Amino acid sequence: MNKFITNKFITNKFITNKFITNKFIGIKFITIKIFLNLTAGISLIVLLLTSCAMKPDTQTIQLYVRASNVYSMGRFSEVIEMLQGLDNFPPALLLRAKSEYFLGDLENAEKSCRRAIKIRPSMTEASLYLTRILREKGDSAGAALVLENMLADNPADIRSLRLAAELASDTGKFDEAVVLLDRAAGYSAESALVLLDRARLHWINGKSSEALQDLSRARAMLPWDTPLLRSISNLENSISNLENMILEVR
Repeated sequence: MNKFITNKFITNKFITNKFITNKFIGIKFITIKIFLNLTAGISLIVLLLTSCAMKPDTQTIQLYVRASNVYSMGRFSEVIEMLQGLDNFPPALLLRAKSEYFLGDLENAEKSCRRAIKIRPSMTEASLYLTRILREKGDSAGAALVLENMLADNPADIRSLRLAAELASDTGKFDEAVVLLDRAAGYSAESALVLLDRARLHWINGKSSEALQDLSRARAMLPWDTPLLRSISNLENSISNLENMILEVR
């Protein structure tokens, strides 16, 4: 009899423990499910916000285009006024920052640049302008840090290398400046080679004006006498001579 009661007690205890365990597992499952739903919801919100930042409406784009035209005429105050309120469209923020910079409003220019970079960290031009702004404000350390991050992401960026060389010269680090310019010169030669190759393709396909444009850009990258520069000059002369022959035949 005692054995039966004991067995029954053990059985009931096992059933109770199993019930408690299942209940705990059920609560744990519900908790995990709620967490996953919350995570998915947050991810969706982030995705929507990102999409909104990446895809401005037609009105925003049209306003930006008009402001760009006004900017090209040097009417910087009007540009700033036109772009007030466009705080989530990086190109508009950069255009506003440049206008503020050229008007000497370095504080607001810095704020506009930083906001543009926060929304789109890969915006190289915004980082370059931020570097110039910080340099003019006397914050050489801050400017150097921005350039350091840029060159870590893109070591071959010629504009960043040249600006880094200027900063190094400002602080008397002339040897470092020379090394940076040597790197920039090497990348310039590579870029000029790319343009030279494309110019040849344009010429082969009968697009002499496009070829001459590429050659002009390549020449600007190589201000000293090099074999590559002579190759560019030879191709330019060949295209010009061919065009003159065609004109004479006509």
